[in-house]
Amino acid sequence: MDDTVAAAARAAQANAYAPYSNYRVGAALVADDGRVFTGANVENASYGLTNCAERVALGAAATAGARRFTRIVVVTDSPTPAAPCGACRQALAEFGDDVVVESIGRQGMRRWRLAELLPHGFRREDLIT
Repeated sequence: MDDTVAAAARAAQANAYAPYSNYRVGAALVADDGRVFTGANVENASYGLTNCAERVALGAAATAGARRFTRIVVVTDSPTPAAPCGACRQALAEFGDDVVVESIGRQGMRRWRLAELLPHGFRREDLIT
């Protein structure tokens, strides 16, 4: 694991806004050109408006023009590594399902390919044109 990417995710986690759940998440998304984009979860009193760290990082990356990604590192204080939620999986899959997903919890790390986490995601080619 690249310690600089994990460190970037951990630094983002420190800025999480999680006053309701106290579940602080940081993410670092690596573009295919090597740039790293970070995000932290941002909760809202209207829970449905909460933004996950993974999608915050994805928004920063897309805003900067990145469209292809090689990996994402997610950091939580959970005892075990936590996979991204379904919405984050689908959002990441918009840009390709070959992304390596690494999740770091207090007691270890787990790695998947996005395609493993979202084997039948909705794809652009599924749209009727």
